[in-house]
Amino acid sequence: MQPPPKNPSMPDSREVLQDGQPDTSLGTTQENLGTGFLSRLPPGGPRCICKFSLNPWYLPGGRPTLRSSSLTGGHTLSKESLSHVLDFPSPEKAKDAPPSSPEETLWTTRADGRVRLRIDPGCPQASQTVHQMFLRARDKYGHLRALGFKRRGSWEHITYSQYYLLARKAARGFLKLGLEPAHSVAILGFNSPEWFLSAVGTVFAGGIVTGIYTTSSPEACQYIALDCRANVIVVDTQKQLEKILKIWRSLPHLKAVVTYREPPAEKVAGVYTMEELMELGEQVPEEDLDAVINAQQPSQCCVLIYTSGTTGSPKGVMLSQDNITWTARHGSQAGGIQLSEVQPEVVVSYLPLSHIAAQIYDLWTGPQWGAQVCFAEPDALQGSLVDSLREVEPTSHMGVPRVWEKTMERIQEAVAQSGFIRRKMLLWAMSVMLEQNLTCPGSDLKPFTARLADYLVLAKVRQALGLARCQKCFYGAAPMTIETQHFFLGLDIRLYSCYGLSETSGPHSISSPCNYRIGSSGKVLPGCRAKLVNQDAEGTGEVCVWGRNVFMGYLNMEDRTREAIDADGWLHTGDLGRLDADGFLYITGRLKELIVTAGGENVPPVPIEEAVKVELPIVSSAMLIGDQRKFLSMLLTLKCTLDPDTSDPTDQLTEQAVEFCQRVGSHATTVSEIVGSKDEAVYRAIEEGIQRVNGRAAARPYHIRKWAVLERDFSISGGELGPTMKLKRLTVLEKYKDIIDSFYQEQTK
Repeated sequence: MQPPPKNPSMPDSREVLQDGQPDTSLGTTQENLGTGFLSRLPPGGPRCICKFSLNPWYLPGGRPTLRSSSLTGGHTLSKESLSHVLDFPSPEKAKDAPPSSPEETLWTTRADGRVRLRIDPGCPQASQTVHQMFLRARDKYGHLRALGFKRRGSWEHITYSQYYLLARKAARGFLKLGLEPAHSVAILGFNSPEWFLSAVGTVFAGGIVTGIYTTSSPEACQYIALDCRANVIVVDTQKQLEKILKIWRSLPHLKAVVTYREPPAEKVAGVYTMEELMELGEQVPEEDLDAVINAQQPSQCCVLIYTSGTTGSPKGVMLSQDNITWTARHGSQAGGIQLSEVQPEVVVSYLPLSHIAAQIYDLWTGPQWGAQVCFAEPDALQGSLVDSLREVEPTSHMGVPRVWEKTMERIQEAVAQSGFIRRKMLLWAMSVMLEQNLTCPGSDLKPFTARLADYLVLAKVRQALGLARCQKCFYGAAPMTIETQHFFLGLDIRLYSCYGLSETSGPHSISSPCNYRIGSSGKVLPGCRAKLVNQDAEGTGEVCVWGRNVFMGYLNMEDRTREAIDADGWLHTGDLGRLDADGFLYITGRLKELIVTAGGENVPPVPIEEAVKVELPIVSSAMLIGDQRKFLSMLLTLKCTLDPDTSDPTDQLTEQAVEFCQRVGSHATTVSEIVGSKDEAVYRAIEEGIQRVNGRAAARPYHIRKWAVLERDFSISGGELGPTMKLKRLTVLEKYKDIIDSFYQEQTK
């Protein structure tokens, strides 16, 4: 490995650099609503606007005593230091440096390691710790609502001043429980103020936040807690507590478990409630916490995001304090998030915080702009999310593609059940708006017909969805079908794509109201770059990225880190994409998903799968198969309703699927009716649809020769989908191996 032959801050002809501007901005209540710690919040700001009892329980005399040494702001960079951080290391130096040495490397695999910040002249914001970010938020937005949550049917709120003080309280509690530097607090629970306070308190206390998906098995929890050396695990329910109790003996670093939402069923040594954690914090002097905070550096790890493990053991993605604070500011800024002085932003938190998309969007972005985060109920994805959206009326909203698809299907079902006139009115209004948004995608000025359609019909639909005030709707984590994007454009809802990885702290490129092109993932963030390697004739190649948001390395995995980050410091994403003449990035698939047939043809599966789903509206999931096989085949699932309690797929077809059956001459209303008897009308219609897709294929090797309809739709509980509802292809290949093998056995007979 040799140093690069040119200044790495200057992109070559294959790179895209986005120029960014330097960042120059740096009482009592009337009613007692409970005895939990959230009903005993410290006062902050001039006058409390929330409804809960504010007892001065956090410090003697009820007044905070912050040492002036904890109020230091972000340090500045000289020309010499800028030159230093932009100089890539030589191969001899590209090794893990001990934490006490200068940050000379771009990556490390040590939890206590440090890295060089990838500061770019186009966006040279001074580095900042998480504590400095929250201190600024307290000083600037202390009186504003930071967190909203529902208790006993009523919404309550925490201001930024209270948020900051409670996070310090949690930090002192973790120190009392024995949290050590560069060890983790793992959080296993649904989104809540306690999740946020535990996360921020962990960073204040010098620890590393590690989220664990609530759907994880005890064995998966054990792997992560052991790998991240968790000193404390925070859980929300008895069910999650039982997982940890089952594996505790196998976790040598674990000292305590903290519970919220549900108290322990019985007293267990080492298990504390959140209220008890806060009380323990009283025993740690503020000066001790200040000493820990003042020793922190932006270049140290503060967050671990574990990958899904679909291609091997989960990898712990280490994110630095600078990764978090820089991305929270510039990622959201590129997405059009507004300062509270311009427009107070409100978002609803419901996606798993163990995933980087939700964590950066919900948890870390708010303090940068004074935004308010309101928490949905734990059964949000079982149907209650729309109730939360109606009550909160967010100004910005994010969903993974599957969430938007399910919303679309529910609307379609409601339309199918409505009267003739209502149905015709909606279809007319949507067709008018879709045509307007496709022909004039960048214009907010709409002709009279489109404005009439919006006034009479579409505005009411958006209000029913809880999106009446929502100006920015995002999606990420997986590709979205054109059908879904067009459907929401028909409702005058643009879905802005975010592209990124856990390894890029979330977004690396993003669409926004000022930066939108349908089907694209927008442009890269200011101060970041993207290039394509090994491009084909159409200009598609592997996407490689560079920027301030690129991770520190994989925890304890040097070989995997070296595979991901090349000698020049570029992160190889494993994603296939192309860049258009204006710098818009289009993601076309995954290298590891690329199917290479026995004849040597390279086949990207996603475009073919999407084409089948568009051609056959009865199909819910389509997965193309054919790696090292003589021809392509496909597994299909049908659209069915979800169990309202578990979100598991049922046997009942959706209204849209039933309509499809009736249109082709079938009376089936359940999946089992179709699959069990191989319903002649439906199977013939599916075959005809696949033949139409084949007819548009570039060449014969791209034709689907065999297919099968599965008895059950893909789901999280079934193992085919990950926690963010992304398809786990290797799991599907293993689970349905017999069906897949039968495609090719028949061919050889």
